[in-house]
Amino acid sequence: MQANDLKLILASTSPRRRELLGRFALPFEVLAVEVEERPGLAETAGDYVRRVASDKSAQGQARAPADAAVLAADTEVVLDGHIFGKPQGPEHACEMLGRLSGRTHEVLSAVSLRRGDRHWEALSVSRVRFRDIGPEEIDAYWASGEPADKAGAYAIQGRGELFVAELQGSFSGVMGLPLLETAGLLRHLGLESARLLAGAAP
Repeated sequence: MQANDLKLILASTSPRRRELLGRFALPFEVLAVEVEERPGLAETAGDYVRRVASDKSAQGQARAPADAAVLAADTEVVLDGHIFGKPQGPEHACEMLGRLSGRTHEVLSAVSLRRGDRHWEALSVSRVRFRDIGPEEIDAYWASGEPADKAGAYAIQGRGELFVAELQGSFSGVMGLPLLETAGLLRHLGLESARLLAGAAP
């Protein structure tokens, strides 16, 4: 399959996911979707993140041309089985970062790809250990504006990386779109890794 034969849609307006998908030599369009992001009472973190990614791609597909492939993702920070989500304000963000301080948490990033009646999914699980973070640092980080719309109240690709003592897993997955898993799903469309890399910007 040639890139020109495929209409790929990213069902997300996240600038981070747009940047990451843009690392492939593949044209795509962006479509905004809105789904409810609230875990069920008995829903595990893995089931939840897969469901939200699936709901996003399904909504995107419902609004996309019939022959389009629709890609979506969801990323969540999890500590002691608790899904953190995005902070609702400064106090919530400070509470999150205080709980993450000096601890190892998981970052789950699910990817969902649909085309026609086919649906493929993948899940990336990374482990991130934070160093101890002081209250002054947390306050200063919130004041930077960076954590306001980020899962777990931090951005590993930004100033939040200053908190990371160790990462086991996928840096891009923690950012919001695991490239290894995404490339694996795109192979179902006939797009091999060499095609995704050809002509990519350094």
